[in-house]
Amino acid sequence: MTGPAITAIIICLNGERFLREAIASILAQDDADWELIIVDDGSSDATAAIIAEAMAADVRIRTACHPEHANMGMSASRNLGIAEARGHYVAFLDADDVWMADKLSTQRAILDADHLLAMVYGRTKIWHSWQSGRDADDFYYDLGVEPGRAYDPPLLFEQLMENRCQSPTSCGSLIRRDAILATGGFDPAFRQMFEDQVFYARLLAQFRVHVSDKCVALYRSHVDACTAQMGDGLPSAAAHLRYLAATLAYLKGRHLASRPMLRAVTNARRRVLAQMSKQLIRQSGQTLLARVRRHG
Repeated sequence: MTGPAITAIIICLNGERFLREAIASILAQDDADWELIIVDDGSSDATAAIIAEAMAADVRIRTACHPEHANMGMSASRNLGIAEARGHYVAFLDADDVWMADKLSTQRAILDADHLLAMVYGRTKIWHSWQSGRDADDFYYDLGVEPGRAYDPPLLFEQLMENRCQSPTSCGSLIRRDAILATGGFDPAFRQMFEDQVFYARLLAQFRVHVSDKCVALYRSHVDACTAQMGDGLPSAAAHLRYLAATLAYLKGRHLASRPMLRAVTNARRRVLAQMSKQLIRQSGQTLLARVRRHG
């Protein structure tokens, strides 16, 4: 018996608030040749009950969890879903985001048409309007490169390091499972911040990728979202440096480190260090001013 064409993977930790909506967006796909694996990363809320409810309603849905129901982080949870996957293609959806109804069919057609492609990714809408009363508008990040075409490596990798193109989003991409395995999957050392960027940088360094202009997913903006927690401060910059160091080590370990790629990573590191220096100077000035006010 052959497996489905596509494995959809939802990873969740205490996802009861939005999980049903994420599942519903997969059930609404106009391409029905999929399976859904929901990885419960140690939830303590009603996540398990919601998963059981979904499994009872549709045989294409199953679940996985870490030994002893441990919380292992986002990367390890994605890897667990990949290990369980039977589909030729893999698509990720976080428990608080949703797909457009033609997400899978549109992206599958692009990969089916070019067997050299490892991945297709498109635009993702940053979704503020899901909640009434929000003062921010929905928007899209600029892709940074011409859409509607494929790119051979390592062009997109270099553009990403130079901050000239937007990193693919997990909810906005469809990837060949073989390419994920060849890349080595997600790095478990990155439990949350930059966990997806580490993987996508490694994939872009090695494989042909199609960039689509079509919006295929809604990324829900809320205070508990991973991007909201990153911010622009020193912890985020430190995590960025870890990401760049891990990327450089990967390139060297895989003998992929051409001079342009090394230069791109080195320049990215310099930019982050300069940003950290400015933040430290600003914080030092604010601390000194507070002391003067306190003792003046």
